[in-house]
Order: sequence, then C-alpha cells, then structure tokens
Amino acid sequence: LMVVRRELEGIRRYVHLSTGNYNENTARIYSDVGYFTAHGEIASEISLFFNAITGYSSVPNLKYLVMAPIGLKRKIIDLVRREIERHRNTGQSLIMLKLNSLADSDVIETLYEASNAGVEIRMCVRGVCMLVPGVEGQSENITVVSVVDRFLEHSRIVYFLNGGNEELYLTSADLMPRNLERRVELMFPILGEK
Repeated sequence: LMVVRRELEGIRRYVHLSTGNYNENTARIYSDVGYFTAHGEIASEISLFFNAITGYSSVPNLKYLVMAPIGLKRKIIDLVRREIERHRNTGQSLIMLKLNSLADSDVIETLYEASNAGVEIRMCVRGVCMLVPGVEGQSENITVVSVVDRFLEHSRIVYFLNGGNEELYLTSADLMPRNLERRVELMFPILGEK
C-alpha cells in the first residue's frame, strides 16, 4: 500500500509492506507482520513495482525490494550461499527462517549445502516442510519447529547473521515453487534499529 501526501515540505510517500494481504475474511485469524515506512528509496521502488505490475513499465532493477517471479528465488539462494562463505571465512554463521511452507527443492538443496558447510539453520515452519532436519551428513545443523496456536501464524521472516552485519527481511512469499516462480511476491529489508 502506498499513500502519497502533499505536505509542507512537498510530496511525501508512505508505504505499508506486509507478510500478508488485505483480506477481511482472514484478518481475524491470521497473524502477519507489517512494515510502515517513509524511506524515500523504498517508496520510489514501490512506485516502480506498481508501474510494472500494472503494465505501465517494464520490470525495474531494484536495490531494496526483491520481486518474484523475477529474482526472489535467486536472491534467497544467493543469501544462503553467502552465509556458507561467511562461515568458511569466519566460522560464524546463522540463518533463521519463519515460514508457512518450505517446498522448493532448489532452496531445500541449498539449505542442505549450508548445513553440510557448518551453517546453523533454525526454522519455524507452520505448515508443509519438505526439508528433513537432523539427518547426519545432510541436515544435522538444521532444526525445525512448528507453532500452532489460536491464530494462524502467517508471517514470513528471513534472517542472516552475515558476518555480524545482520540482515532481516520480511516477505509475502513462502518458499514454494508457486510463490517463487508463478506469483508476484515481494521480499523487503527491515532497515535501521528501530
């Protein structure tokens, strides 16, 4: 969602990004995470994103936002592989994922690679999880838990230690082929301490 306001200083854009959608039928039972920002570059990229999905422009090159089906799967795999390199160089690594579903075989294979390289991976997967954790020689550095509670845990959160330069992302996409390859989804960084 983007709101454009004329203020004393000029035009200002406010952006709300979320791990879910605006569905009044599920709003009472789904638990999502939203990010409200006036960050100028993110707002600019959201404008480009809206222009692309409405057909007014071609798919833009984005610095902050990652879009499926264009590059989200590749970005996740690249971030996991970067964590493997960080582990090799410093011995420090950590990946944490909170998802509804994990079913994409390419992402799962990359997570297995990371586990075999010594990267610690902690996951909270509410629903389908086709990755098998705790298998010696394959996934012994991966733990998976599931949370089932009063509300349907719907948020998708992706964290990388990144050698101490931590990166945290929220995304509307689960790590499934339909989300990564056949739907329009976004992943976006959480910037700044606040």
